[in-house]
Amino acid sequence: MSDATDLPQQIEALGEKLAEARASINRRFIGQETVVDLTLTAMLCGGHGLLIGLPGLGKTRLVDTLSTVMGLHGNRVQFTPDLMPADILGSEVLDVNDDGKRAFRFMEGPIFCQLLMADEINRASPRTQAALLQAMQEREVTVAGTHHKLAAPFHVLATQNPLEQEGTYPLPEAQLDRFLVQIDVEYPDRDTERDILIATTGAAEDTAHEVFSADALIAAQGLLRRMPVGERVVDAILDLVRACRPGEPEAHEAVQGMVAWGPGPRAAQALMLTVRARALLQGRLAPSLEDVAAMARPVLSHRMALGFAARAQGANLADIIDQVAAKATDMAAAA
Repeated sequence: MSDATDLPQQIEALGEKLAEARASINRRFIGQETVVDLTLTAMLCGGHGLLIGLPGLGKTRLVDTLSTVMGLHGNRVQFTPDLMPADILGSEVLDVNDDGKRAFRFMEGPIFCQLLMADEINRASPRTQAALLQAMQEREVTVAGTHHKLAAPFHVLATQNPLEQEGTYPLPEAQLDRFLVQIDVEYPDRDTERDILIATTGAAEDTAHEVFSADALIAAQGLLRRMPVGERVVDAILDLVRACRPGEPEAHEAVQGMVAWGPGPRAAQALMLTVRARALLQGRLAPSLEDVAAMARPVLSHRMALGFAARAQGANLADIIDQVAAKATDMAAAA
């Protein structure tokens, strides 16, 4: 391992490489800087991202571009109601050898890649959604009692349609918790949409180029975990997560009676990683309290749920998270 004195130089060099990666991504995925940064954050932290938005907003295009820019072998699975777990994981097939003997052979499914795009994941049945759980957490799959390791790095970027649309199945809480961040993809503003029209309807389109490789991404993930985190930032993360748990003595007043269930320790781990990634993407050597507040929504939105009474009153989960985050960071700053 390199000497700690080299850490600032390594972080600066990685920051420059990330700036090049963003520029390459923006050649095919125009605008939406926050979406791009959150997706890169998930990959820098070694985690998975859940992109939520209406069809036609470029989610599939973004993931395809990331596969090129990050130098990863990618596969895409279109989730449908009739998709089976074996269609993702693979299955045992019966082969006949040259000598006439029969033997089972494992045929790998599309999950055996480095970047899996799970397109419209909430259109598949819960049974098929659950096929990803072991892969996302343990980086391996079990078929017919045999464990099969996945490639490194391994990331899942899933797209999801709003649950109000027909033919969708809400993801279970256990699976939502496996996603490091929730990335909301909104409509582009007028100027951005104009740029998209001009760039994508001509005779030729710009192409992205490779900036990272699989080994370079793994090295970046290791470097991120070596970034220092100040005590105030750690305290703010703990205060934030614990204040979002209803029924706990430390629960924020906006949470009590409004939130049905709150985030677990995995949310605090996600915040510890994502605040580092945000600082890195902005060219800073260590995260700040501002990073904690900025990452609160992406990390906590899918790890909390409003109660029935709160939904009936028209409460907004994002507003509650913002209130709790503001108080947690203010307390840490005053300490």
